[in-house]
Amino acid sequence: MLSGFTKFILGFFLAIAVLVGGGVAVALYFMNRTGIPPAKPVFSNDSPSVKAQAPKATEPGGNKSTLTPGTSAQSSPSPTSTSTESPKATPSPKPLPSGAYRGRVSWAEGLSLRSQPNQEAEKIGGVGFNQKIIILSESDDKSWQKIRLEGSEQEGWVKAGNTEKVDDQ
Repeated sequence: MLSGFTKFILGFFLAIAVLVGGGVAVALYFMNRTGIPPAKPVFSNDSPSVKAQAPKATEPGGNKSTLTPGTSAQSSPSPTSTSTESPKATPSPKPLPSGAYRGRVSWAEGLSLRSQPNQEAEKIGGVGFNQKIIILSESDDKSWQKIRLEGSEQEGWVKAGNTEKVDDQ
């Protein structure tokens, strides 16, 4: 009789240990799965607007407007040599505006470039992580920064606190 009672007690504790161990394993699994951030979604309407803005940013640079009056067959080789000289020449003679400074995007998922300093404003492009920018000014409430993409004439507003100053002198 004593051996039967001992078997019952040992079986009871073994069952409790298996249930607790299984519960802990399941809880740890779900806690680890919820700790991983999901991938940033890419929506079909986001990509075309970003791609559509990129050519517009290069067109105002003057490459096509100055070369279009010439013949199209000869203008194809010329923009290649001219475009390689233009980016080198553009940053040098163009000093930073007063109060502006160089920076980079520190937000890991990049930033949305907006036309006005508010959340409801139209998205006019994007800025990738670690991309070099020029911070031109800040909004009155210091929650938005007006930036220009380095090597481009595209300007817009991004949320403040997602950029950091870079000392490249």
